[in-house]
Amino acid sequence: MSKAQDTKKDAKKEPTKSIKEKKAAKKLKKDEKKREGFTRQ
Repeated sequence: MSKAQDTKKDAKKEPTKSIKEKKAAKKLKKDEKKREGFTRQ
């Protein structure tokens, strides 16, 4: 077997941000970009 398979972690690492947090951040960023577009014109 290769080394990568031997050293593979058994425990799954917890995500730093939950899916809900990621989506909220993405939505916020998108809204900011929209607002910037309106102010430029």
